[in-house]
Amino acid sequence: MAAGPADAGERAQPGRARAGAAAVEQPAVRRRRSGADLRGVAGPGRVRGLDRHHVPAPTRNKQVRERRRQARHPARQRPELVADRPGQVYTRDITKLAGPVKGSYFDAYMMIDIYSRYIVGARVHARESGPLAEAMIRDVFDTHGVPHVVHAHRGTSMTSKSVADLLEDLTVTRSHSPPKMSNDNPYSEAWFKTLKYAPVFPDRFASLAQARAFMTDFVTWCNHAHRHAGIGLHTPAEVHYGRHHRVRAGREDTLATARAVHPERFSTTRLLPKILDLPEQVWTNKPEPQRQAA
Repeated sequence: MAAGPADAGERAQPGRARAGAAAVEQPAVRRRRSGADLRGVAGPGRVRGLDRHHVPAPTRNKQVRERRRQARHPARQRPELVADRPGQVYTRDITKLAGPVKGSYFDAYMMIDIYSRYIVGARVHARESGPLAEAMIRDVFDTHGVPHVVHAHRGTSMTSKSVADLLEDLTVTRSHSPPKMSNDNPYSEAWFKTLKYAPVFPDRFASLAQARAFMTDFVTWCNHAHRHAGIGLHTPAEVHYGRHHRVRAGREDTLATARAVHPERFSTTRLLPKILDLPEQVWTNKPEPQRQAA
């Protein structure tokens, strides 16, 4: 039975409609011809039943390990700085001081001479910035002289361009902490612990003026009254300004007089106890002695 005009119209499609249907079907054809559908098809560069990009698991794991081994970075080295007298190495750091309300802080800038333990600079500001750090460093250098090395962590103010340019102009060697290493600046960290564990340290500071007044008084006490065990029970000011020789001579005279009156109380002929000696050298991170091969 011959088809009617209606049936013929339903089967006949214009050229434009046929092109649209082909365009819709094309992605499906591509997907069917992907690697997942052609695994069993042999051809150039292909093995039947095995995709060209397939790598056995043991081989792949070995390749990953090899790439990781080659990409492994060398171990981070802590800076090993040494000083045998004041004025050679300064370290600087910043700590937070709690403000009047929760979430508010003041920034305390500090710079210390690692040999004498003298606080050569201390400032408190409402924020951390490179220009503020540069201004403190200029004041310190004008008062105490230019050191050989300045060590600091990698904070924004410590690595700012203004500070870097100042140190470069004065030919001061810059030293910075390795990334993600917080225990390479022992003198600054120890002083911050002395500050924050002091009985007079408040939980919060009511204002920036109060924080600055407290810091001034505390730094004065540390420099001129605190007897530091690391420098022979001298004050940092005595060592920094070279007055420790007179103090040591007075100690020797006192002990010699006591020894002459009560010799039975002394079991050694040493003039002073070892704890009263100044160190010959101080290190930020003293290298460990290398073991000799057996």
